[in-house]
Amino acid sequence: MFAMLDRVIENTSCCSLDNVNMLKEVTVKIRLERINIQKRVTVEVLLDSGVMGLVISSEFARKWRFKLKKIERLIYVGNMDGSFNKKGPIEHMIEVNIYYQRHRKRTEIDVIRE
Repeated sequence: MFAMLDRVIENTSCCSLDNVNMLKEVTVKIRLERINIQKRVTVEVLLDSGVMGLVISSEFARKWRFKLKKIERLIYVGNMDGSFNKKGPIEHMIEVNIYYQRHRKRTEIDVIRE
C-alpha cells in the first residue's frame, strides 16, 4: 500500500488556486479502457474530490463512446447545500479498466448528467 501511495505522490500535479492554501487539488494521469473494444484513453483525474464514489460526465462518456449501462436504481445526487442536482439523478454507468502504471482495476463508474 505505501509503495503504491509513494508512486501516486511522485506522479501527481497540484493546482494552487490562491496564495493562502497551496494545495487545493491533486490530480494524477490514468488510462481508461473501454471494455467492449479494449481502446484506451489517457485522462487526468482529480483525487479525493469529496465525491462518495467514481463519477464521469455524460459529455466525456459520449465523446469517447463508452457503452452506457442503465442502472437498476436511480442515484439521487445531493449538493453541499442539501439540495438535489438540478440535472436529475444518475441513471447510467460505464464499465472500464483503470490503468495506473503497472496496475489494472476493472470497475464501474457512475455517469452524471451535465
